[in-house]
Amino acid sequence: MKILRKLLFWLILVPILLVLLMQLYFFLQIGWWVNHNPDSTSFMRQQLSLLQNKNPPAKLKHKWVPYNRISNNLKRAIIASEDANFSGHEGIDWVALEKAHEKNIRKGRVVAGGSTITQQLAKNLFLSGDRSYIRKGQEVVITYMLEYWMDKERIFEIYLNVVEWGVGVFGAEAAARHYYGTSAAQLSAAQAARLAVMLPNPRFYDTHRGTAYLGRRTELILRRMGSAELPR
Repeated sequence: MKILRKLLFWLILVPILLVLLMQLYFFLQIGWWVNHNPDSTSFMRQQLSLLQNKNPPAKLKHKWVPYNRISNNLKRAIIASEDANFSGHEGIDWVALEKAHEKNIRKGRVVAGGSTITQQLAKNLFLSGDRSYIRKGQEVVITYMLEYWMDKERIFEIYLNVVEWGVGVFGAEAAARHYYGTSAAQLSAAQAARLAVMLPNPRFYDTHRGTAYLGRRTELILRRMGSAELPR
């Protein structure tokens, strides 16, 4: 009986210690990225692996550019489209999250996330694309770590440089080159709005660029961009 109790103790303690060590790794890694740019993300590596399964020489389109070399048009368009309260919340938009939770309950499965820009970055940096409540919980923890270490502008800079924008296309500079043959700094308001609208499903829109929804949503974001508040 004594041996059994010890075994149960370690069976419980070891997983807890592993989880805590993982959280410490996330915390320290984010601290490093305050002043150092990520070379890649978990999501980028996953997508590269999938591409190379079909085409071994495949490479991602990705080039890091500083925050001040990304058009304010794109910054405003993304905030208007993805997270209107980005500058004001502390990482989680609980109202949006509650609406997503209610929708998931109605559907009987996870179909909506209600994610902020910080949450999307948390997922891209460390997690998989799978949808589950366990992964969502870890995403929330990493989100608060990002908000603890970084100001909003740094969070947004990293997001703009690592977010997926098409098949093997990551970051604002690669997206601007891929879709418009220009730099991220030179994107017009209309181009920026269209890129922002692609973000929820970039691989689909990469190959379906003329959909009616894309056009309608782009016009809506163009009208909203003027009131989008950029982080300081």
